[in-house]
Amino acid sequence: MKLGEKRWIRQSAVLVMGGTLLAISLVAERAAQQPQSAVSQTVPTPGIASTGFAGLDQYRSSRVPVLLDDYGQLARYRAANEELSKAGLVKNRVVFFGDSITDMWKIEQYFPGRPYVNRGIGGQTTPQMLVRFRQDVIDLKPRAVVILAGTNDIAGNTGPIRNEDIEADLATMAELAKAHGIAAVFASILPVHNYTPQARDFFAQRPGTRISQVNRWLTAYCARNGIVYLDYFSAVVDDKGLLKRELADDGLHPNDSGYRIMVPLAEAAIAKATVGR
Repeated sequence: MKLGEKRWIRQSAVLVMGGTLLAISLVAERAAQQPQSAVSQTVPTPGIASTGFAGLDQYRSSRVPVLLDDYGQLARYRAANEELSKAGLVKNRVVFFGDSITDMWKIEQYFPGRPYVNRGIGGQTTPQMLVRFRQDVIDLKPRAVVILAGTNDIAGNTGPIRNEDIEADLATMAELAKAHGIAAVFASILPVHNYTPQARDFFAQRPGTRISQVNRWLTAYCARNGIVYLDYFSAVVDDKGLLKRELADDGLHPNDSGYRIMVPLAEAAIAKATVGR
């Protein structure tokens, strides 16, 4: 099949799907503003298997155009990266790389005066992050990269994935960083709570056993490979094994109190990872 024919077929498919995707996106946007119950009735979408969670089903449906056209979302930071390149090298640059927990973290406010760069994208999973690792980390030539990832993999944002595959993606990031002289810092996956109505779906989608399993692997992997392990989990978990209620309103994303706990831990980990570099 010729390139022109492939492009025509793809454009035709998008035209056919356009009305449905627009409607799905609007539904997902409205649904995101409402608390979702872990037992809420799902809204079936043709061609997309249900996860059993209405909110997650609607979110996944709304992401179809992105996953088809820019799986890794390279466009998100492309222009900003070009501006950084024009400005020249910065000796102590650190990239914070991850999903929405990083994306929502106002790095410039919590680390004033530091040459730290935020490269988080909400909703992303580790395979998506691998797609953009070169553009958003390696090409910025940072001294270190702080990687916080995995919670969305467990939730199934881009489909079911085994712990072994999450771990393989994280190991690949570490190997890429090492090959380019970048100190890697691996942050633990944060616990999740179900103390508020809006937290229940996030909690149900992210079993604590899987979070603990990946964190145990991360701890061992970092020890074997001389990588700094940034243990957020122990600092924010309560006596029930959940994220402390006062640290996140929706059970997943830290609020100001949560980020303030994370700041000194991140600073200490970066200092340890970059000593002598």
